[in-house]
Amino acid sequence: MRSIRRGDSGPAVAEIRSILVGLELLESAGDVFDDAMDTAVRAFQQGRGLGVDGLVGDETWGALDASRWRLGARTLFHSVPDALVGEDVRTLQERLLEMGFDSGRPDSIYGPRTARAVAQFQREVGLTSDGSCGPQTMKALRQLGRKVVGGRPQWLREAEAFRQAGTNLVGKTIVIDPGHGGGDDQGVVVPDGPLRWSEADLVYDLANRLEGRLAAAGMRVHLTRGPKPAESISSAERAGLANSLGADLLISLHLDGHDNEVADGVATYHYGTGSGLSSTVGERLANLVQREIVVRTGMRDCRIHAKTWELLRLTRMPAVRVDLGYLTSPLDRDRLVNPLFREQIVEAILAAVQRMYYPVEADVPTGSIDVRQLRMALSSKG
Repeated sequence: MRSIRRGDSGPAVAEIRSILVGLELLESAGDVFDDAMDTAVRAFQQGRGLGVDGLVGDETWGALDASRWRLGARTLFHSVPDALVGEDVRTLQERLLEMGFDSGRPDSIYGPRTARAVAQFQREVGLTSDGSCGPQTMKALRQLGRKVVGGRPQWLREAEAFRQAGTNLVGKTIVIDPGHGGGDDQGVVVPDGPLRWSEADLVYDLANRLEGRLAAAGMRVHLTRGPKPAESISSAERAGLANSLGADLLISLHLDGHDNEVADGVATYHYGTGSGLSSTVGERLANLVQREIVVRTGMRDCRIHAKTWELLRLTRMPAVRVDLGYLTSPLDRDRLVNPLFREQIVEAILAAVQRMYYPVEADVPTGSIDVRQLRMALSSKG
């Protein structure tokens, strides 16, 4: 759908306003997208871990539509082929995780894993274990307190899986996702004299270089797209590919853009919600990638952030999105169009991936890994 924005009017705007009024983010209904509605949309996006731009596109609309539901307002069950989706499902998933039941990543989708977790909970409290969440199950959920202490159980399992995987990169699977690139979707595009630089082309070059370096270190590497795909690839499709491959990690590469050309720097995003639920392993990967890039390239540190974007929410492995500078910034653009600078970024990400598999107590200082040694070590074993 075309993004709905400030200045628009009509039935779609009226529906969005009514949702925002129900969420107490907006005081009055109507059918005009005014300044107050823009502020309310941005507040909603901030609270849900979405990109804060004031535009109601597919992802923001999906979150708004899901937010109509509060846990307990309807009976939840596993529906095939169209699963129930809503804020109530996400709240239930978070509640189950807090109590020690493995419902998977809170993705707001009532799938088979959530139904199994509900059934397990029902068995423990003596209810019929049908996997649906109705009034009796809700009553039991309200009566019982948190069961797991010391961290969220899903994230504890992720951390333990990494601890047991060993430090060697050989045989591990990673998916590299160059953003955009399908059909007319070229991301940020900037004319530069006689040249024209596009986000899609530059991040694909980075992904291609990174594929070679990671493969040389012994990893199984998959890209989510080729250089010129005929059609746009959705975030859900990219996440689905990574899940089907059983990937150990996913790294998505993007560039940013802004009306103000002074905006520059690198930022990294991991899965997390406005309520504080966050993948500790994903957050660690984001930290390592961010720090290695900043130290090795000197780019401005725009820090790491938790988001609920589809690519981060729907993947079943630790995943991060890296915005590797602003193509609209003359400073960043001059660096990014230089192949040698892109090699520095690739080396930084490679070092971060290696550090992911070091135990925390055996980690090394940022910028200290000589990534050439990773390939040399592999060659000597061969």
